[in-house]
Amino acid sequence: MKVSIFSQTKQTLNRRNTLEIYTDIEISAKAEKVWNILTNLNDYSNWNPFLVKAEGTIQKGAKITIHVQPPGLKSMVFNPTIVKNEENRTLAWEGKFILPGIFDGEHTFIIEELGSKNVRLIQKEIYTGLLIPFMAKKLNQNTLSGFELMNQAVKNLAES
Repeated sequence: MKVSIFSQTKQTLNRRNTLEIYTDIEISAKAEKVWNILTNLNDYSNWNPFLVKAEGTIQKGAKITIHVQPPGLKSMVFNPTIVKNEENRTLAWEGKFILPGIFDGEHTFIIEELGSKNVRLIQKEIYTGLLIPFMAKKLNQNTLSGFELMNQAVKNLAES
C-alpha cells in the first residue's frame, strides 16, 4: 500500500544483520505544524494508529515510553532514548532489547521543507542485531504497514 502518489517505501536487509525500513509522504503543511504533531507525545493516543501511546519529554538524552501496535502483531512497549532533536527538522530515538547487539533500533523522523507550506515527512527505522534475520519478514510487513498508517494519519491531521 502506498501512502500517496508521492510516497515511497524501502526495506533493505544486508549481511551485517541490519535492516532499514523507510517511508515518506508529502504533506501540505508547514514544518512547524508537522513537528508539533510528532513531538506532542501525550496526544498520540488520540490519532496515531501505530505508536498508540507515548509518554515523556522530547529532549536529547531523555528516556521516553512508546507503545507500538504494528498491524497484525501484539502491542509492544519500548523505552528508547532521544538521540536527536533538531526543532522542525529531525527527531530520533534509539532503543535496545535486553542487551545491545541483540535487537536494536533507531527510529527517525525527518521533515524536509519543499516550499513555504509543503514538507516531506520521512519515517525510517534502522534495526541491527543478532535477531534481525529471524524477524526481518515480520518487520518488513507489519512495521512498514504501521509506518504508512502513521504517515497518513500525520498528513490528515496536519492538513485539517
